[in-house]
Amino acid sequence: MRSCGSFVLLAVALCFVVDAAQAKGTGLIFVANEKSSTITVLDRNDKVIKSFETCARPRGMHFSEDRGQFYVGCADDSVIAVYDVATQELQQRIRGVEEPETFDLHPNGRHLYISNEEDATATVFDVESGEFVAEFETGEEPEGVQVTSDGKRVFVASEAANMVHVIDVEAQEVIKDILVDTRPRRFALTPDEKELWVTAELAGMVNIIDTGTLEIVGDISFLPTGFRKEQVTPVDVLITKDGTRAYVALGRANHVAVVEVEARKVIDYVLVGKRPWGLALTHDESKLYVANGLSDDLSIIDTTSLRVLISIPVGRVPYGILIDDH
Repeated sequence: MRSCGSFVLLAVALCFVVDAAQAKGTGLIFVANEKSSTITVLDRNDKVIKSFETCARPRGMHFSEDRGQFYVGCADDSVIAVYDVATQELQQRIRGVEEPETFDLHPNGRHLYISNEEDATATVFDVESGEFVAEFETGEEPEGVQVTSDGKRVFVASEAANMVHVIDVEAQEVIKDILVDTRPRRFALTPDEKELWVTAELAGMVNIIDTGTLEIVGDISFLPTGFRKEQVTPVDVLITKDGTRAYVALGRANHVAVVEVEARKVIDYVLVGKRPWGLALTHDESKLYVANGLSDDLSIIDTTSLRVLISIPVGRVPYGILIDDH
């Protein structure tokens, strides 16, 4: 016969399992505000519930592999700050990361590939130990970073050099520099990873790179009604999980472009706040969050109707967005 103590232990163990399950997918939305050096936190109902100070000039953000933590790149402190998702408590500071802008996490869950804007390099840091791992030379002002799902390649966009650098992870070297249009900023891979989309801010377009040949195979230009070409400055780009639709934040043109991926055709423009740069989709892709850098707010777009549901004030110059709804 089992003792009462055995049942108590079983009950406690089950409680821990339930608590762990509930801890995932908090529904929280995190917004990095570059000029106020704060992070705004919204709940799953899009209500601002808190704002807290972080290190200086927070920009890129990324979840840890298990989504229990999130990383924040703070350019003016040369630090990657690590926070607990559920409590937003500071867990760690990875120091000596020169002017981090954006970054991507390798599938091994340990190596963070980081663009270092002022140093013209991409560096790799181990998020568990906080130690420096590797460095790769890039063109001036690197920004966007994209790791392939198999972890074999890393792409880095160099704004001032108008190049996309291709890093072979196994060989630990840059194997190609791809010349693209003016001022490349951010990346998106199609679900099959056969195409890499890169925004060219000052060219007002997206370049499409064949990941097999590492050559440009197409481009898409943008021009919302009432704007001049020089006012269209695309930055962030997202592609849906089924690969049918892309969203592009058009910067000074104050719109988000909606693109049919296969046809490479703009199907709509959605008016948002001033200078939209950062984008994030909910897990079910029903809502698109847009960080508007010059109106200091978020626009939330219903992706079915392609209308803005609400605009929510956040901190000064919002840059990056994370949504914990997996």
